[in-house]
Amino acid sequence: MSDTTTLASRMAALARAELTLLGRSRGTLVAALFVPLVLPVSVRSATEKMDLEEAGLTVGTVVLPAAIGFSLLFAVYGALVGVLVARREELVLKRLRTGELRDAEILAGSALPAGATGLVQSLLLAAGCVVLLDMPAPPAPHLAVVGLLSGLVMCASLAALTAAFTRTTESAQVTPMPLMLVSMLGSGMTVPLELLPDRLASFCELLPLTPVITLVRGGWTGDLSAYEAVGPVLTALAWTALGVFAVRRWFRWEPRR
Repeated sequence: MSDTTTLASRMAALARAELTLLGRSRGTLVAALFVPLVLPVSVRSATEKMDLEEAGLTVGTVVLPAAIGFSLLFAVYGALVGVLVARREELVLKRLRTGELRDAEILAGSALPAGATGLVQSLLLAAGCVVLLDMPAPPAPHLAVVGLLSGLVMCASLAALTAAFTRTTESAQVTPMPLMLVSMLGSGMTVPLELLPDRLASFCELLPLTPVITLVRGGWTGDLSAYEAVGPVLTALAWTALGVFAVRRWFRWEPRR
């Protein structure tokens, strides 16, 4: 058996175990599966008060990226923070390190169920928005794909970083909130950057989730050129690299006592 096959089988076994444990946590399931389905409705109501036509947007091009953003925040980022902190406090991560799995494999395997949940949920939400809001096919689907995949990886890395500074499973319900709130308010999810003052919009472009929303929205509007897409892609890569570097340096494998 090759090393690649062995690695895949080890990570698959870890992912199955994590998926089983995730299914037993009702609070995490509610936050991950149902909250992202409800929040886009509030965004839909808020769009009625916005002058979207002047910005070249429609209700669909606001609600659909927001729906994917909510999924990434709750199904991936928030859920994974809770999972990693709980496994650390239960000494599961410490025991896994004594086996064949490397540190990166442990974190990646633990993140797979949350990532898969976020991916499937994002695809379903996108399909639902297309049907319910009568949206056409995206003229630049590759931008939406890049945005979604980069968002999944970035949210996983930032979740591990947040878990590193989260002391208990109870506080894991609180520590993700700053990034969640900042992303919902400033990343173009609830209010598109096109409607913000230029200086504020320029600052918000640097927030972690903004490039994801920009790329997904650009995929459906077709207004984002290849040159204009470079900035969001680089921003997403920078946040992901920062998260990975910080996790390698500060992630804790034993309970924070």
